Amino acid sequence: MKAVTYHVYGAPEALGLEGVPNPEPKENEILIRIHLAEVTKADSELRSFQFPVKWFWLPLCIATGLRRPREPILGSYFAGEVVYLGYSTQSFKVGDRGFGSSQLRAGVYSEYLSLPENYTIALLPKNLSYNEAAAVPLGGLNACTSCVGPEWKRYSLP
Repeated sequence: MKAVTYHVYGAPEALGLEGVPNPEPKENEILIRIHLAEVTKADSELRSFQFPVKWFWLPLCIATGLRRPREPILGSYFAGEVVYLGYSTQSFKVGDRGFGSSQLRAGVYSEYLSLPENYTIALLPKNLSYNEAAAVPLGGLNACTSCVGPEWKRYSLP
């Protein structure tokens, strides 16, 4: 599959398109074909390793890589379609359209993404396009998770 990757911290020119192995879902994971990814300020900050909060650099170095990125694919918010289910998954079915967050896994700037079914993933309402849904997670999921419990993902929007 193709993915937008980076192997050094730096300007936008650090990003490139390359072939990477397809993710292999585990028994409790779903494989999502990414239709759209939301590009965020956090993605730009990680790519450049420039953060407004200066004391934050040390924990981030430990988590993301000191000299170069540990994970070469950025992106946390997406809209896409479920194309494969791990054998123990129960919350989704192949063909479901959804949107959500890869949480700290990132990896959304790719054609496919494998995530545990209990991650913050919601079904797309029929009247919402992938374009519209990709813009919802950053603000919308922050609001939802602060208002209701983890079972919110089972509800669909009108």
